[in-house]
Amino acid sequence: MKVALKSLGCRLNEAELEHWAAGFGARGHQLVEVTDRADLVVINTCAVTAEAVKKSRQLIRRTQRHNATAKLVVSGCYASLQPREAGQLPGVDLVVGNPDKERLVDIVTSTFAEEFAEELAVDTMPVAATEPGVNALFARGRNRAFIKVQDGCRHKCTFCIVTVARGAERSRPAPAVVDEINRVHADGVLEVILTGVHIGGYGPESGTDLAGLLKTLLAETDIPRIRLGSLEPWNIPDAFFTLFENPRLMPHLHLPLQSGSDTVLRRMGRRCKQAEFARLAGTLKEHVPDLNITTDIIAGFPGETASEWQQTLDFCRESKFAHIHVFPYSARAGTYAATLPEQVPAAIKKQRCRELCRLGQQLKHDYMRQQLGRRFAVLVENDTGELNGQQVYFGYSPNYLRCAIPASGNAPRPNSIIEVQAEDYAARNAVLIAMPGSAGTTRRPRSLLPDAPGRHAPS
Repeated sequence: MKVALKSLGCRLNEAELEHWAAGFGARGHQLVEVTDRADLVVINTCAVTAEAVKKSRQLIRRTQRHNATAKLVVSGCYASLQPREAGQLPGVDLVVGNPDKERLVDIVTSTFAEEFAEELAVDTMPVAATEPGVNALFARGRNRAFIKVQDGCRHKCTFCIVTVARGAERSRPAPAVVDEINRVHADGVLEVILTGVHIGGYGPESGTDLAGLLKTLLAETDIPRIRLGSLEPWNIPDAFFTLFENPRLMPHLHLPLQSGSDTVLRRMGRRCKQAEFARLAGTLKEHVPDLNITTDIIAGFPGETASEWQQTLDFCRESKFAHIHVFPYSARAGTYAATLPEQVPAAIKKQRCRELCRLGQQLKHDYMRQQLGRRFAVLVENDTGELNGQQVYFGYSPNYLRCAIPASGNAPRPNSIIEVQAEDYAARNAVLIAMPGSAGTTRRPRSLLPDAPGRHAPS
């Protein structure tokens, strides 16, 4: 049968989608786009903000219109928090909550066994099955695999609905993670991103931690690049810092700060104060000189004063984050923060988001320009694009900077890791313009290395 998969929200949702793709592919089914005629559509929804819930509902309705005869399965955080509402949307045939996500392929297959048997019996057109794993990944325009290592969170930040939707914290056994990485690497994937709700809390069930998992992965896999998803800035084991001496562990960390004001952080229930975050970032940069630290900030948390907001702006400016994800606070029913007094008006939240976005853009430009003249390894993506009227391949450096490489002349091979040198910076597109530094590919990317001093790119 023809199966279409669609995800909204976080990288963890994408990791689960890839797991389902492999499961359906292994059973001989063909993966197609949501816009194609499908026999089955599975949507992994999001509920992190009210806007995400709205988009989830819109996607379900739009998908049903495009695939009116398909069986429609809804999973994810929206489906888990509001299963009755999700199940009553037009065309929805089955709701699979987050606790049952790991068994979704089996649940769907058994639930619709009779319908699929009839569909297969009358469909006489031969259709090649999609191979599990990487072929499905590449077909979706992706050449990095998201690997789910844990789920749930034991902490209860006052604004977070995800802890309610995802439930108790639990970790995947390290051997299962090793096996999945080795499988996707054998299929051609050169980079994996480890994801979870709280990956810093990995491993208490088995007496280990995130550092222990990374040591195992570096020892028992040969995949060239391992990258970490979002990592909460607390309880990071000391052994974690030295692991970046291995060039296969990519020097980029996304550490969600959420606010630069200690009083706001206290109301948020966060476990890291401003000074502690600064010390952590300083320690990391001492051990990993080329480390790129990015962050999340929530604007307009209940009771946030102009003075507290200014503290956030000042701290972000001092920290020189290379990228800031800015979110307006979204009250989520079922969270403590939604009951707090002094909810910030929408107009002020919007103004603060614009202000921080401008600062974040300037910080990104400053960081990107610092890379000019340096050599590093880029994982080349599969598809070409266009930059200033020229065909280019896009890719990412070890510290997660987007690069554009000319598709003419000594053009790179898609899904390869090549050495390049940053020659210029396109500020409007926020990409480094990089030229291949060697003709061959490399299986072991190097960290960013200082080279000739970079010239100034035009603003």
